[in-house]
Amino acid sequence: MRILFLGDIVGRVGRDSVVAALPGLRTALRVDCAIVNGENASHGFGLAPDMARALFDAGADVITLGNHAWDRKELIPYIAETPRLIRPLNFPPGTPGAGITTVTLADGRRVAVMNVMGRLFMDALDCPFRLSAQELAKYKLGSSVAAIVVDFHAEATSEKWAYAHSFDGQVSLVVGTHTHSPSADHHVLAGGTAFQSDAGMCGDYDSVIGMAKQNSAARFWRKMPGDKLAPADGEATICGVLVETDDATGLASSVWPLRQGGRLSQAMPPS
Repeated sequence: MRILFLGDIVGRVGRDSVVAALPGLRTALRVDCAIVNGENASHGFGLAPDMARALFDAGADVITLGNHAWDRKELIPYIAETPRLIRPLNFPPGTPGAGITTVTLADGRRVAVMNVMGRLFMDALDCPFRLSAQELAKYKLGSSVAAIVVDFHAEATSEKWAYAHSFDGQVSLVVGTHTHSPSADHHVLAGGTAFQSDAGMCGDYDSVIGMAKQNSAARFWRKMPGDKLAPADGEATICGVLVETDDATGLASSVWPLRQGGRLSQAMPPS
């Protein structure tokens, strides 16, 4: 199975680039399942229902979120009725939506996708390790589901590595989101789980992690209120990761970074 994961979509240029490119990427890379993180899609903060629908229409099988999940309040009723849109598993009990979903592909294979949020330099949430262990105990990789993908939305690289090693051999892919900077550490861990500590963003890299440079930089120069941050609007780079899994075990056999368009060096997985 080939699974494509695209990192945090930032603003209109990120949305438009993913919507335009995803159908072609699915065909060119023989993608069986496509997952995107959409938590910054709306002006850099949150996701609106119409934006989620556009991403689904373009070929996203699952959309994940993060710490900006509720920045667009109209998403709250939409997520409650849209199981393919998930928020972090370790949000408080009673939070709308779910932290894990299972999608059935056209050929009948099932893929579980889980969204978890880290705690280092982030919100004080429940333990992502303990809750993940409880949830993953409900699935058998290569049997009840053909693949399991975890979007670990976190700031600290150390926490992402620790999480990946903790569940090595239990999931197909652990991929980090949130920092918007693609890491160069993609590989298959000893137990067969593919890992990349951050997928990067889908947005304009002539920016400060997707936001226009001038106002973003000004916040570091002075501790005073400034103009509202807005996404940069230049050409976007689509960043993500492609993993190929073994059909018998659900574990990863290969993993490649993807960077297409914009200012970053290009990287395209083999077809």
